[in-house]
Amino acid sequence: MRHASQLRRAPLRDSDFKRAAGSFPTGVAVVTTCDADGVGHGLTVSSFTSVSLDPPLVLVCVSRRATSLPVLLTAGRFGISVLARSQRALALRFARPAPDKFAGLQWRVGLLGVPLLDGSVAHVECEVARTVDGGDHDIVLGHVHRAQAFPGEPLVFHRSKLTHFPDA
Repeated sequence: MRHASQLRRAPLRDSDFKRAAGSFPTGVAVVTTCDADGVGHGLTVSSFTSVSLDPPLVLVCVSRRATSLPVLLTAGRFGISVLARSQRALALRFARPAPDKFAGLQWRVGLLGVPLLDGSVAHVECEVARTVDGGDHDIVLGHVHRAQAFPGEPLVFHRSKLTHFPDA
């Protein structure tokens, strides 16, 4: 058996990596926070996962190009609204730049003062515990202060499409 350093390696193409990673279905969530003036900011993510039960930790991966990232890190707290299958329009809305992504939406203020989107299948409220360099993203580790689950089916991201699990 050859050692990994002895193997010939073809360069990895971005498109191959994206297709392979996109074959793994993920949930879709909106990460929200408020700036110092109380203005809400948010972005759509498909990279949210639980990390630990003791202490309760989650992580989200946020592009370094996201305008919400510096606001989130400065605020030190954030909310996660796990989107329901009926909330495709919200996923698209928070994935694009806009001056007020919350205009006309139904949302509430969470325990930590962060916006949480109504109609979601779950809400998680966190304080930033740490950030880790993740290449072109920052991995934001959050200490969970409150988590709530609600009835409904999740919105799913699979092979670059917003979809849902078929009914069983």
